Order: sequence, then C-alpha cells, then structure tokens
Amino acid sequence: MNTANFPWLTTIILLPIAASLLIPIIPDKEGKTVRWYSLIVGLIDFALIVYAFYTGYDFSNPDLQLVESYPWVPQLDLNWSVGADGLSMPLIILTGFITTLAILAAWPVTFKPKLFYFLILAMYGGQIAVFAVQDMLLFFLVWELELVPIYFLLSIWGGKRRQYAATKFILYTAGGSLFILLSALTMGFYGDTVTFDMRSLALKDFALNFQLAAYAGFLIAYAVKLPIIPLHTWLPDAHGEATAPVHMLLAGILLKMGGYALIRMNAQMLPDAHAYFAPVLVVLGVVNIIYAALTSFAQRNLKRKIAYSSISHMGFVMIGIASFTDLGLSGAVLQMVSHGLIGASLFFLVGATYDRTHTLMLDEMGGVAKRMPKIFAMFTTCSMASLALPGMSGFVAELMVFVGFATSDAYSSTFKVIVVLLMAVGVILTPIYLLSMLREIFYGEENKELVSHQALIDAEPREIFIIACLLVPIIGIGFYPKLLTQMYDSTTVQLTARLRGSVPTLAQQKEETLKVSLSAPQIAN
Repeated sequence: MNTANFPWLTTIILLPIAASLLIPIIPDKEGKTVRWYSLIVGLIDFALIVYAFYTGYDFSNPDLQLVESYPWVPQLDLNWSVGADGLSMPLIILTGFITTLAILAAWPVTFKPKLFYFLILAMYGGQIAVFAVQDMLLFFLVWELELVPIYFLLSIWGGKRRQYAATKFILYTAGGSLFILLSALTMGFYGDTVTFDMRSLALKDFALNFQLAAYAGFLIAYAVKLPIIPLHTWLPDAHGEATAPVHMLLAGILLKMGGYALIRMNAQMLPDAHAYFAPVLVVLGVVNIIYAALTSFAQRNLKRKIAYSSISHMGFVMIGIASFTDLGLSGAVLQMVSHGLIGASLFFLVGATYDRTHTLMLDEMGGVAKRMPKIFAMFTTCSMASLALPGMSGFVAELMVFVGFATSDAYSSTFKVIVVLLMAVGVILTPIYLLSMLREIFYGEENKELVSHQALIDAEPREIFIIACLLVPIIGIGFYPKLLTQMYDSTTVQLTARLRGSVPTLAQQKEETLKVSLSAPQIAN
C-alpha cells in the first residue's frame, strides 16, 4: 500500500460513521453483540490513526500533512478538504483514544443499546472531522452535526433533569455556531476572490476593522464551547445529568474543540485582531481560573464540582494562546491534551462511584475508602493529576503557561505580575477543593445506610483497565513532555512567529523611541 497517497483522514472520519449505519441491522436485542462490534470499530479506527501518524506524519514539518481535497459542491465552492498539522494531530489521536475508552466505559448500558452505540460511533467520526477539515463551510457543517449525538445522549440517557440540560446545551452551542457561519461567509466573500479554504483565507489581506469584527464573532462561538465565563452555564448542567461515557466525551474532547478553533481561526487566520484581543483573553482566562475554582468550593454535587474544575483549567489554555511566546502556546496545546486525559479519568470515576453509592451529594457520602480501596486509590491518583502534582502532565502544562506568559514581552511588567499572581491563586485553590472532595467521599465517619448497601463493591477489572490506560500517558507526559510536544512544536513556533509579527514588542517600542529621540535634533536643524 502506498501510504503517501492513501486517503487516511477521510477513511478515519468515515469509518465509524459508516459502521454506525450497520448497527440497526445487527440482530441483538440485549446489546451484547453491539457493544463488542462498536469496541472493535473504535479500536480499528484508533489503530488507523496511530498508523497514519507514524507512517505519514513528519514532526519537523509545520505545515499541513496527510492533505486531501475533493470537490463536493462546486457551485458553493464547498470542498471535502482535510489535513493535519501540529495543532490538529494530537487532538485527533486524543479523540480516538478517549472515544474508544468511552465505548468500553459504556459496557453497562442496557437501555436502547443500539441507538446509544450508533450515536457514539457517529460522534466519533464527527469529532475527528472538526479537527481535520480545512474548509470553513465544511467546518461549520461538521461542528453543527457533531452536536446532534450529544443532544440525544443527554436527553435519553441522562439524569432527572436531562431534558433541561440537553435543551440548554443545544441552544447555547447552536446559537454560538451562527457566529461561525456569519464570520466564515464574510471572510470567504471578502476581496476579489471567493474561497473558504482555510489556508487561502489565512493569506487574505483583511482590513483591521474587518478582522476585529470576524474575531469577535468567532470568539463568541468558541467561548461557548471552551467554555468562557459567562457563557459557561450549560456545562455544569450537562455534566450534572450525563452518564460516565458521555462525561468522558464532553470533558475529554468537546471542550478541546473550542480551544483548537480559537487557535486555528482566531489566532492563525486573524493575527492582527489577535494582538488587540489577546489582553481580553488573558483577563477572561484569569476570571475562568479564579471564579470557577471558587464556585467549585460551593458545589455539593460531585459532578458539578468536577465540571467547574474543568472550566477553571481551561483558563490556562486562553492565557497560553494569548502569551505570544513559543512556550506559552505550547503549554496551551499541552494543557488541552492533558486535561482531556485527566478530565475523562475523573468523570469516569465519578460515574463508577455513583453506580455504587447511588448518590452524587457529598453530604451523603463518607468513609467508603475501606470498602472500595481500589477506587479510592485511582480517584486519589487522578485528583493529584488534576491539581498539577509534579510528575503528572497537568504540572508541566501549567508550568509552561506560567513561564511562557511571564517571559512574554508583549505586556507590561505590572500586568504580567498581576496575572501571574492571580494564576498562582488559582493553582493554590485547586488542591484545596480537590483534597476536600476526597476527604468527604472516602474519609470521615461512615454513612451507615451507604456502607451497608450491597452494591458498594470495589473496582472491577474493566474499570481498572480504563483508568490505567489514561494514567499511562498522564504520567508519561509528566516525566517526559517531549513525547507530546515534539508533535506540534514546529507548528506552534511558526504560528508564534507570525503572531509576534502582528504586535510590537516592548523591545521594538523602546528601539523606535530611541530612534525618534536621536533623529529629533537633526530634524530641528
């Protein structure tokens, strides 16, 4: 097989979607055959992702690779155009990894299993498409279509308030998506040529006012998905009602779509506007870190507590994107992948704990560590990763954002000191609410009614395997970050160089001031 010409990304996107269409004809009422079928499809697709990555992807090349382009609707200049670079390839691998584990996590699902796995596989292909497509109209379509499976997964298999959470999710995200369409159309028709190809759009000479308007439109849409306060309220509700595998997809992949698009569309295609909006991103990032961490303290529902923790961690992504340094942007990408792994592990364990205790309220828990020592050990380890313990991926990512922003010459020293101090406050708050959560679940006085429940059993091999699979990259990246950073360093360095060319640094400003002062006497003479 000629790996260079094989349509890898198209195959990887369409395989799970095509496989999902065969599920209705599988003769299986209880779902046992369907779950094995879905797991095998997930494994095959993930294996294709890994194989394509190792055979057709060059770390040192910052440009798009595995590129494919086929005419689709020529009248609208709509093409099936896909490709991968350092921004998208790590997230494509993360999507395959998390989704395959989510299929395994969905093993206990017995209510309408065919529909459940159909939606999971359809979502698999849709999420990979979001990270791979290189046409703006196609990006809008796959962004919208990817929302449909989540809506049904929430509204059918969710908790008591599932209809409310699902409706709120679709209204927020679909409403935000309209801004993507408006910005994409105006950018495509701008100038003498009409194009929706992302590479061509990045080369267009947009006027500054136009860039600012398009940037604001994109920012609103991605602020919903990331999420950025105050457009975040759908997330705690969605997490509060979702099942464990849907949690893993929401925390592990869905939030990363917002961060990826913010880099791909806003920073890469509108660099001049990014120079103006970057301080706003920094302020919003700090608000996310502090506000969400403080709100997490007040949550007595375990799922909502972890959900606000996710919002807090996404603040570091925004600050890294706005840092104008190689290290800061690299830390933002690393934080997205790291949080995808850590968030998926924590929410899976929340689901496993709920299956045994039948409660999410911390006031009703306590003293279950002796009954569930394996779950206690896994929950503690994943919580340590979330609070950025050295040796875990979260520590490296947050440290890179810290140092990257602190060494940026695009901001004044006073502004940097304030932001770094506030970021540090967020880092201090995180272990407080996470360790407090562990204490309330596993330590303290036993709830007699809870510990006497027959379902209060320890972790089974399937659950241990899922957490072990997630902890291996979390710890591996923590000790050797180059495992991940080498995938995207060339791309982020190239992007940072372009962004720095759009904003005068303090050093450049001082040099220009010096030139003016030296030439002033000559002008007077």
